[in-house]
Amino acid sequence: MNILVIGSGGREHALCWALARSPRCDKLFVAPGNGGTVELAETAPVDPADHDAVTAFCRENAIDLVVIGPELPLVNGLSDDLRAAGILVFGPSRAAAQLEGSKAFTKALCDEMNIPTAAYARFDSEGPALDYVRSQGAPIVVKADGLAAGKGVTVAETLEAAEAAIRECFSGAFGAAGAEVVIEECLVGEEVSLFAVADGKNFVILESAQDHKRAFDGDTGPNTGGMGAYSPAPAMTPQMLEMARSQIIAPTIAGMAAHGTPFSGVLFAGLMITDQGPRLIEFNTRFGDPECQVLLLRLQSDLLDILEASARGELGTVTPRWRPDTALTVVMAAEGYPGSYEKGTEIRGLDGNDEPDCIVFHAGTKRDGDRVFANGGRVLNVTALGSSVAAAQARAYRRIETIDWPEGFCRRDIGWRALAREKA
Repeated sequence: MNILVIGSGGREHALCWALARSPRCDKLFVAPGNGGTVELAETAPVDPADHDAVTAFCRENAIDLVVIGPELPLVNGLSDDLRAAGILVFGPSRAAAQLEGSKAFTKALCDEMNIPTAAYARFDSEGPALDYVRSQGAPIVVKADGLAAGKGVTVAETLEAAEAAIRECFSGAFGAAGAEVVIEECLVGEEVSLFAVADGKNFVILESAQDHKRAFDGDTGPNTGGMGAYSPAPAMTPQMLEMARSQIIAPTIAGMAAHGTPFSGVLFAGLMITDQGPRLIEFNTRFGDPECQVLLLRLQSDLLDILEASARGELGTVTPRWRPDTALTVVMAAEGYPGSYEKGTEIRGLDGNDEPDCIVFHAGTKRDGDRVFANGGRVLNVTALGSSVAAAQARAYRRIETIDWPEGFCRRDIGWRALAREKA
């Protein structure tokens, strides 16, 4: 098959890596890709935002399957335009991608399908929202309704922080994404990411992961897109998994189908494991980044078989197989991230130092001949397998020591919660 992957992050490098390993993959393209994907796939000279250009490229290159990595092309309807042109796509429609594109949409579905989630209220103006948080008190969670590049959610520990977050949304800081605000109770527990793949009617559970959102050790500092992750998540016990499957994933797939907006693609449930069981925090409609990297390192099955079955509505024939090992990834980011940071710094030590079962996935990089340069905030994902969290963590950090990039930094405690469980 000829395959086109859309996206440029560490998630897309991992997708390219897994797809290139399939014996059924004849030609692999990526748009726009990064400094790592160029070693696996041919860079397609198209802008993913130009749907007509992507469609034309697919026709000219006999693309059999398009795999859409990031959320923005999904919310903007790239999959709809490709399907209208008769091109097979892995990824939800614009209507189904509302599960990520609109928090209010997801909350309404939760109400309808009795999906356990945080209590909430919706507001389209500042005054009533401020009155509401003053009546509720803190801690409380303030969310811009739409996509805000991971920056539209504030877990407010104080009333002042909640009020500031509301004012920020309605001041236009997030554009149209902040025109409506969802305010939620602050759930208490342990966060887990659970992934499923659906084909509109059927779904299969993939695996669980936990990520580290805060920039610095000890889960301190500002929120980021993710500074590391590991899989499986110890908090996702068999009992919790079954509750999440039956109470959250299954009714979501059924509800979307009943509305005439069947969900096909990856359903990524951000869950809080509470004393009462799993509660939905939010949905994403694509693989997480960096969770995708640890999932794919553990996947034994052919990824192409799973994605194609989803796209064709044939998931009933697929049962993913997984390695029992732990996978752990550490994000190397540019100094200053998630604030302002410098681009164009050179990274050395990426070639020739790989251990078995340890892969450096590129994210924000670009290549100039044999040289690699930082080109973003989150730049590398050093990803390792091990028989335990401790073994995977040690392997990843050993590899990091061989990378020469003075302008980069990483957390040194990825996996700390699971590591504590292993030692207990």
